[in-house]
Amino acid sequence: MPDRTDCRIFANAAQTATKMNKPKTIGVVISTYNNPAWLEKTLWGYLYQTRMADEIVIADDGSRNDTKELIDSFRDRLPIKHVWHEDNGFQKSRILNSALIASESEYLIFTDQDCIPREDFIATHEKFAERGYLLSGGYFKLPMDISKQLTHEDISSKRAFDLSWLRAQKMPCSFKCTKLFRNTAFAAFMNFITPAKATWNGCNASGWREDMMRINGYNEEMQYGGQDREFGERLFNLGIKSKQIRYSAIVLHLDHKRPYKTKESIEKNRAIRRNTRKSGIIETPNGIKQLH
Repeated sequence: MPDRTDCRIFANAAQTATKMNKPKTIGVVISTYNNPAWLEKTLWGYLYQTRMADEIVIADDGSRNDTKELIDSFRDRLPIKHVWHEDNGFQKSRILNSALIASESEYLIFTDQDCIPREDFIATHEKFAERGYLLSGGYFKLPMDISKQLTHEDISSKRAFDLSWLRAQKMPCSFKCTKLFRNTAFAAFMNFITPAKATWNGCNASGWREDMMRINGYNEEMQYGGQDREFGERLFNLGIKSKQIRYSAIVLHLDHKRPYKTKESIEKNRAIRRNTRKSGIIETPNGIKQLH
């Protein structure tokens, strides 16, 4: 039977192995396009994280100068990098690849300009991060009236994530409101039983930068409609597994229209995704190496 010294050695070894599996640096990649009002609310959320980002890379798909001015106003409060290219239609995949190249963190969380993180958002991704895995988060969608009215104080005080406060603002409630329950055991149970697959979701997903580089980043042939899922499907082809954390890593999704959504782009992307799954392709032929 091992003595106490042996037990301490085993415990220290287990702690060391766990730490080796955890990222040393964590970056956040935020996609944006001509919506500084929503981006500002999202950046407010990153001011109050319990685990601050080591870098925030803003992937800007050609916004006007007012977005740059907003980003510059946060530079003394957040470790921001602004990656921008000229507006040439919906080129989100391309600007995300540029952000990937610009990033320096070992581990990256991908999200959007309209997703306000709860204060434990980065800490939760860090908690569940593990070599050989990606993390699949979700979102809680707010109606347009509440999206507009949210203030800095609503976010800094955490009441924006409080279900009772949101209901007092006349927010309709459904089963999806359970995402806002602050109960670790309940979140773990819901992550386990949810029928939703743990896929790569562009508004809330994370993984190891080296894995993303190995698949050659995003497929720049793809426009709106499934380019994030295709990115994740190539990670799966690489052998990466997924964890479901949609009830643990919480973002509030601000309402907005999608004028860039077209039937043609969605059909084209579906065909590309079918080929990715069927062929088992890992490295996209239209990614970082070819086009940057």
